[in-house]
Amino acid sequence: MTVTPQPETPQPEQGADDARPGDSLVKAGGIVFIVGAVATLATMAPLFLDVDPFPSYAWAVCMLMGVGFAISAAGVLRSAAAQRTAARASQA
Repeated sequence: MTVTPQPETPQPEQGADDARPGDSLVKAGGIVFIVGAVATLATMAPLFLDVDPFPSYAWAVCMLMGVGFAISAAGVLRSAAAQRTAARASQA
């Protein structure tokens, strides 16, 4: 069975410098997540190294992992909403 190639629909050209909606939220969320991950590693290390644990505010910084994930998820949802809006506009 042979498959005939379908013509591709032209996509708008996006350069590397073109920022789309939600991109900055995803980048910021990634940075916040990484800060939380490093804080988690730093606060868990004393438990394995048999030294005094960090104070409770250091454990609170670990919560930045969840905050960063939520910020990134908001950016992905914003990007999807913008693409859906653009698709509806192109059909009309």
